[in-house]
Amino acid sequence: MLPTDTIAAIAQRLHHAEKTREQVRAPSLDHPEITIPDAYAVQREGIRLKLAEGRTIKGHKIGLTSRAMQMSSQIDEPDYGTLLDDMFFDDGATIPNGRFILPMVEVELAFILSHRLEGENVSLFDVISASEYVTPAIEIIDARCHRVDPETKRPRKVMDTISDNAANAGIILGGRPIKPLDVDLRWICALLYRNGVIEETGVAAGVLNHPGNGIAWLAKKFAPHGVALEAGQVILAGSFTRPVAARPGDTFQADYGPMGSISCHFA
Repeated sequence: MLPTDTIAAIAQRLHHAEKTREQVRAPSLDHPEITIPDAYAVQREGIRLKLAEGRTIKGHKIGLTSRAMQMSSQIDEPDYGTLLDDMFFDDGATIPNGRFILPMVEVELAFILSHRLEGENVSLFDVISASEYVTPAIEIIDARCHRVDPETKRPRKVMDTISDNAANAGIILGGRPIKPLDVDLRWICALLYRNGVIEETGVAAGVLNHPGNGIAWLAKKFAPHGVALEAGQVILAGSFTRPVAARPGDTFQADYGPMGSISCHFA
């Protein structure tokens, strides 16, 4: 693995980029030997810095859940990041665009846990049993390092995204909360509007065949480290649309049909 001081330096640089709203070079350009375990070590150090400033953990997110996104990133499994308390916005909120660097919006389902999930044998059925309810969500992602390097024109790699807390930036919960057995979660669909124009559509089965599978995957990934998904936490299951750029003045609506809708405005 990368030396501890190198991991700390990368985390500090990304943390500073988030604070100043100024992007930095992708870590993999300066450290081509970086591995996925290195990237998660950077992410953990970045979260430690944020917790030291008084922020608190409210849950987790799962990304790169669709087959197409995994192939484009040249990986064969999702990635994950941490949701913090100041990432949450109200449905219908006006979101200050200056809070982010280059925000994008994705459509997801959020699972709110009523029971702890822990261990290497967590199944989809355990996830459904442990979830108090499932609700529509919009995730705001951002890039503290360049998505495409301005000098080399090389796109960032998955290690860069993981280091950057899996591009985590914001979350909006809304619509109609449901019990996970009340509907077939695979067939929940959404239309994502930007300024009244449908930009993306998707169905939740695009997330690992069932959105709950990502939650089970995450519990298994955490198990060797003695970490659990805790009761009360919000777990974002992964997007079933491509990300759409959020520009100043844009209004978004995610229409989930019978499950309601979510909206927000970037000012």
